Order: sequence, then C-alpha cells, then structure tokens
Amino acid sequence: MPASRYTVSDVMTHTAVAIGREASYKEIVELMHEWKVSAVPVLEGEGRVVGVVSEADLLPKEEFRREEPHLPDQLEEASKAVGVLAEDLMSSPAVTVHPDATIAEAARIMARKHVKRLPVVNGVGMLEGVVSRSDLLKVFLRPDEELEEEIRQAVLTELVPGVSMDFSVQDGVVTLQGPLQDRALIPLLARAIRAVEGVVDVRMELDGAGSATA
Repeated sequence: MPASRYTVSDVMTHTAVAIGREASYKEIVELMHEWKVSAVPVLEGEGRVVGVVSEADLLPKEEFRREEPHLPDQLEEASKAVGVLAEDLMSSPAVTVHPDATIAEAARIMARKHVKRLPVVNGVGMLEGVVSRSDLLKVFLRPDEELEEEIRQAVLTELVPGVSMDFSVQDGVVTLQGPLQDRALIPLLARAIRAVEGVVDVRMELDGAGSATA
C-alpha cells in the first residue's frame, strides 16, 4: 500500500498568530477576532510552545458571570473565569503535532483531543506553524487528473502489474473497472486507493463481481 505523500508541513499555515504568557484576556479576544482563529498558541523564550488558549478557555468568564459552579467537573472551568492573562487561561501542556506527521495522524489527534487547531512544533517544541481542520481538508482540492496519475503509478502498477484495468476519477470518487482473477486483491486495492490523499470514495465494478462500493 502506498504511503501518503502529504504531511502536516504540506498544508499547515507557516505564519502563525501566537501570544506570550502576559497577553491579556481582551488582547487575546481581539487577536482571535482579527485573525479569525479559534485558538492561539502561548510561547515563551525563543518560541517554545507552553500552552494554547482557545475559545473554550475564554468562555467560562461568560458562563460563570452570574452563577457559581455546581458540579465538580465545572471547577477547572470556573477557575478560568477569573483569569486575566494567557498563563491563567491556557490549557497546558499544549496538544501539538510535528510537521512530518501524516494528515491522518493530525486528524486523529484533533478528533481524540476535541480541538480544532494544532500548533506544529519541531523536535524541541519550537513553533513552526499551525494546522487547522480546514487545512487538513486541502488535500480534497487535488485535481482528478492528479489523483488518476498517482493511482496509476503508485497503486495499480505496484499491486496488479500487467493487468489491464480501467478506472476513472470524478470529483474525487474513483471507479475501478476491468478483469481481476484474484478476488483476494479487491479489498487490498480498495484500501490502497483510499489511502491516496484526496480520494473521496472507491467503487469497484470488476468483471464477475457486479457493481459495489468498496
């Protein structure tokens, strides 16, 4: 199965908006509004990421404006309601990703940690950029022609050399047609094609197998 050619460094925003520990609550809100971002990394020293302030970290100030927390799991949020500086508001340690991580790895981290943006850091924790959910979706902007070429060279040539198979790509959906005597290759082909960044779906219309979506 071909390895993904795309990594976080290919889609991330290299010019990242960041703040220091002493940034004020209002300054953070203004920065998020100006740059239209939902979170900002907090840096110290030469640019080491020590935390992240997100919209979720800022909302307790409004949530607990008029009432005290009633449940134990609200105590941490309520403590941020009195915070006025980034170091009081930030979530730490920051959830980060390395630039050589795959798109899939970054997506899994976001889903598991319930975050919309990830600071991208090097081996010593220095900020190199930020990757967002919308950045990860950029791979689906790849032209169908580009997907066709990668599937032909990296999948079909490797897995079924010498077998004449027709396929088409329309709006990222790959339809594979043709003879395939070894039926055990069907799930392997489907997985390999789906692993190509930018593929939306894979449909198999192989001789003798009928029409199916893999």
